[in-house]
Amino acid sequence: MENFWTYFEVLVPSVGVGLVFWFAMRAIFRADRNERAAEAQVREDASQRAERSSHEATDGSANSAPSPR
Repeated sequence: MENFWTYFEVLVPSVGVGLVFWFAMRAIFRADRNERAAEAQVREDASQRAERSSHEATDGSANSAPSPR
Protein backbone atom coordinates (compact mmCIF):
# COMPACT_ATOMS: atom_id res chain seq x y z
CA MET A 1 0.00 0.00 0.00
CA GLU A 2 2.97 2.28 0.59
CA ASN A 3 3.94 2.03 -3.11
CA PHE A 4 0.47 3.11 -4.14
CA TRP A 5 0.69 6.40 -2.20
CA THR A 6 4.19 7.04 -3.51
CA TYR A 7 3.05 6.62 -7.10
CA PHE A 8 -0.08 8.63 -6.36
CA GLU A 9 1.95 11.54 -4.99
CA VAL A 10 4.19 11.46 -8.04
CA LEU A 11 1.39 11.32 -10.61
CA VAL A 12 -1.11 13.79 -9.10
CA PRO A 13 0.77 16.97 -10.14
CA SER A 14 1.09 15.78 -13.73
CA VAL A 15 -2.55 14.80 -13.92
CA GLY A 16 -3.54 18.15 -12.36
CA VAL A 17 -1.51 20.14 -14.87
CA GLY A 18 -2.96 18.03 -17.67
CA LEU A 19 -6.50 18.77 -16.51
CA VAL A 20 -5.82 22.49 -16.23
CA PHE A 21 -4.37 22.45 -19.75
CA TRP A 22 -7.38 20.52 -21.06
CA PHE A 23 -9.87 22.95 -19.48
CA ALA A 24 -7.94 25.95 -20.82
CA MET A 25 -7.83 24.56 -24.36
CA ARG A 26 -11.49 23.63 -24.19
CA ALA A 27 -12.40 27.18 -23.16
CA ILE A 28 -10.28 28.63 -25.98
CA PHE A 29 -11.86 26.39 -28.62
CA ARG A 30 -15.38 27.09 -27.38
CA ALA A 31 -14.75 30.84 -27.39
CA ASP A 32 -13.35 30.62 -30.93
CA ARG A 33 -16.34 28.60 -32.12
CA ASN A 34 -18.79 31.06 -30.56
CA GLU A 35 -16.92 34.04 -32.00
CA ARG A 36 -16.96 32.52 -35.48
CA ALA A 37 -20.70 31.85 -35.20
CA ALA A 38 -21.36 35.42 -34.05
CA GLU A 39 -19.24 36.83 -36.86
CA ALA A 40 -21.08 34.71 -39.42
CA GLN A 41 -24.40 35.96 -38.05
CA VAL A 42 -23.25 39.59 -38.27
CA ARG A 43 -22.08 39.08 -41.84
CA GLU A 44 -25.38 37.42 -42.76
CA ASP A 45 -27.35 40.29 -41.22
CA ALA A 46 -25.20 42.84 -43.04
CA SER A 47 -25.66 41.11 -46.38
CA GLN A 48 -29.43 40.94 -45.84
CA ARG A 49 -29.52 44.66 -44.98
CA ALA A 50 -27.45 45.47 -48.06
CA GLU A 51 -29.72 43.34 -50.22
CA ARG A 52 -32.84 45.00 -48.77
CA SER A 53 -31.34 48.44 -49.24
CA SER A 54 -30.42 47.56 -52.82
CA HIS A 55 -33.96 46.40 -53.56
CA GLU A 56 -35.46 49.51 -51.98
CA ALA A 57 -33.16 51.75 -54.03
CA THR A 58 -34.10 50.05 -57.30
CA ASP A 59 -37.80 50.01 -56.42
CA GLY A 60 -37.72 53.69 -55.48
CA SER A 61 -35.93 54.80 -58.65
CA ALA A 62 -38.25 52.81 -60.90
CA ASN A 63 -41.28 54.63 -59.51
CA SER A 64 -40.67 58.26 -60.59
CA ALA A 65 -44.02 59.59 -59.38
CA PRO A 66 -43.96 60.92 -55.83
CA SER A 67 -45.93 58.88 -53.36
CA PRO A 68 -48.93 60.61 -51.77
CA ARG A 69 -48.69 61.29 -48.06
